[in-house]
Amino acid sequence: METNDLLIWEKVRTGDVDSLRILHDRFYYTLYSYADNYLKDSFVAEELVSSCFIKLWMCRKNIIIEKSVKSYLFLMLRNRIIDEIRKPLGKIILQSDSLPEIPDETIINKHDFYAELYLAIRKLPEKRRDILELAVFDGLTYKEIANKLGITVNTVKTQISRAYQFLKENLDPQNFIFFCLRLKNI
Repeated sequence: METNDLLIWEKVRTGDVDSLRILHDRFYYTLYSYADNYLKDSFVAEELVSSCFIKLWMCRKNIIIEKSVKSYLFLMLRNRIIDEIRKPLGKIILQSDSLPEIPDETIINKHDFYAELYLAIRKLPEKRRDILELAVFDGLTYKEIANKLGITVNTVKTQISRAYQFLKENLDPQNFIFFCLRLKNI
């Protein structure tokens, strides 16, 4: 994948907007997940990720990426996050524990997982997605979901089952197993 990304990057450097769109589609949600994890503000996270792609496009002729487009984008985003954290302070003195670390492969892979999960959940029909989110992220029981949405418990069970089947078919098998294991920790 890295070699393919570098080939796409070379097309971006020559001014190919479609290649930039490919990189954007490939990395946007992973970067967004990383930024939102530190900032806890989805709007600012979206803005910072978008600004990275804008800067990448504007400075494309001067940027040389030899190893990894993804790592370069993560480093660029990390710097934007640090700038964002500094902004309200009005000065450069920061506590080092509030700064994001330079992301390593483990951190990038974690955010890749969340991006893949987010995209898969977004593909679910709206009602099914709502039921899954109430069960998984809000921790409601089937009965509580049924009462809240005015549907039967059997409908909740059926929709949850179908959502899991969809995720099983659409997530990387390791990521589906990781998702199921995470549910036990929620």
